Amino acid sequence: MTKQIKPIQRYRGEVLRPGRPFWLPASNYYVLTIAIATGTFFLIWGVLQDGREATPWVAAGIFASGAIIGAVVLREVILRSARNRYLSNQRRLDRSLQGIIPQTSSHNEREKLTLEKNALILTEIRRKSEAAKVLGRFSEGHREVFDMCVEYLAAADRELPMVGAGSPRIAAFHKGREQAHQFQRFHLLQWAEIEARSYTQEANNRVKIAERLEAAQKALGVVDFALKVYPNEESLLESESALKEFLASIKVSQMIDKAERAEFKGNHSRALTHYNNALFELGRDEVNSDDRQVIIEKIDAEVERIQNLMVSESRSDDKKSPK
Repeated sequence: MTKQIKPIQRYRGEVLRPGRPFWLPASNYYVLTIAIATGTFFLIWGVLQDGREATPWVAAGIFASGAIIGAVVLREVILRSARNRYLSNQRRLDRSLQGIIPQTSSHNEREKLTLEKNALILTEIRRKSEAAKVLGRFSEGHREVFDMCVEYLAAADRELPMVGAGSPRIAAFHKGREQAHQFQRFHLLQWAEIEARSYTQEANNRVKIAERLEAAQKALGVVDFALKVYPNEESLLESESALKEFLASIKVSQMIDKAERAEFKGNHSRALTHYNNALFELGRDEVNSDDRQVIIEKIDAEVERIQNLMVSESRSDDKKSPK
């Protein structure tokens, strides 16, 4: 099933797409189904054949067909209905929040954030936070809580300068902002961790280099966004470093593969170009590690070997050429 992208949202001028709907693609699902059905077929066939059944393949075929039909019903009826209910509830919540969060009625005039609305928003944030923790492995819930906190904090920041001295709303807003900041940080970090891990896993599962690079860059983009909100968060900085290393390893592997193919075809000059590009990629982000140093030393050895080979071939050609 094609992944659908929700409308792009903004946070302090930054554009960010929400998390992807959790839904196993049809191709993967049915390939898995066929594999299970095939295994069921041969298992039942083997059992019945040992039992001296006259036509074991008939019963095995019936069981395998039942497995396929059951898988289709499970996906297209049960799981799809559950997913549609989830999306329907999501849209209904979004419409509700539009009425809760103060909206701009004009450029200079905004709806007042009352104590009642303030309490209602914070209650909704806490409720969604608990739901996101229950469904902890799904990033969508964490992103939703983060967005709610961003909107609430923006509304409270707009309202505070207009609150009169001694108003009970001042204490309520300060307390609400403190709670919203805590929820925001927790759920942003959870969202970034889940999304980055998902994209990294996708990169590892891809075969084509271009697809691996795209997935790895998306993972790094997720972490980079979170770092713009919490630039000193140690876990994010560690993830950024690891993802940069991972992205560089993919690019370097691609260049080394091109170099090896060029040398196999006898194009030593192009092979040297690819190896030098790999060395440039390894040194461009000024990251030093033992693993990276080992790769650099291997590439340097290959470069030196090819250069010596080219010199030897050149001398050989000079000797063969007529004087």
